[in-house]
Amino acid sequence: MGIGWRLAMQSALYGPDGFFVRPRSGPADHFRTSVHASPLFAGALARLVERVDAALGRPARFDLVDVGAGRGELLSALCAMLPGGLAGRVRPVAVEMAPRPGGLNPAIRWRRDVPEAVTGLLVATEWLDNVPLDVVEADEHGRLRKVLVDRHTGAETLGGPADPAEVFWSARWWPGPGRVEIGAPRDAAWAEAVSRVRRGAALCVDYGHRRDERPPFGSLTGFRDGRQVAPVPDGGCDVTAHVAIDAVASASGYPYEMVRQRAALQALGVSGARPPLALAGSDPAAYLRALSSAGAAAELTSSSGLGDHWWLWHPIGIDLPLT
Repeated sequence: MGIGWRLAMQSALYGPDGFFVRPRSGPADHFRTSVHASPLFAGALARLVERVDAALGRPARFDLVDVGAGRGELLSALCAMLPGGLAGRVRPVAVEMAPRPGGLNPAIRWRRDVPEAVTGLLVATEWLDNVPLDVVEADEHGRLRKVLVDRHTGAETLGGPADPAEVFWSARWWPGPGRVEIGAPRDAAWAEAVSRVRRGAALCVDYGHRRDERPPFGSLTGFRDGRQVAPVPDGGCDVTAHVAIDAVASASGYPYEMVRQRAALQALGVSGARPPLALAGSDPAAYLRALSSAGAAAELTSSSGLGDHWWLWHPIGIDLPLT
């Protein structure tokens, strides 16, 4: 007997000994994100933190909140990169279901929920794709029915009719026959997180799609040990689905800017351009460093990879465009 995908994902990812809460391994052991790909990503976000700080008038306390913080890699890098005057005012907070990892910078607070009031920057990199959701599918009569999954094998069957709320969400955000990943829980999760920002900005970075480009067969998949695998919700692999990013953008009610990662990073000074060949003759070591940096930047901005991620930007109480 199967269960709905949302319950299956919740148990597999965040239940006892779930994929994201077990202490013996972290997400970086199984899949590669922008945070893990290169310090250039953290460097770009550090510059963004400086811009938000300036727009806020350099407050005495700057909240830097990372939702879905993994093992604290991004916050650790940012704490090391920020200039001294700002670093002394930053209050870094990691929001994560897993236990606090050993050896983490003691300045980083570790908690399971978003703080009630944030003045600064709230960022979520590849968090929403792991917020559990249900899946529905049209039967032979065109009626949407819940997709049920066996938690041990990943085998699917069609269950009862979709809930009215799921039918409503589908009609608005994912119309047409086929398979629908109901993004309402992600919409609600992001709206709740953004509501905690009193002044500053909220940034979501994730892979996703818009209404006119939804995948007809869905995007639910799994990752284990760096390989894409079948999404079996047994706790042994990551289970993830692309984000309906336009639905998420509208959910908070705040104005927003939405651009691809390649455009956002380029606006923050990350370029994949190769260094001039003349530099190889005048300063070979500098040329090799610049070439390595260009390669890392090319990975982060690639239109067929990480550069195709979406950046969803909500400035709140400040006038600060992303690009």
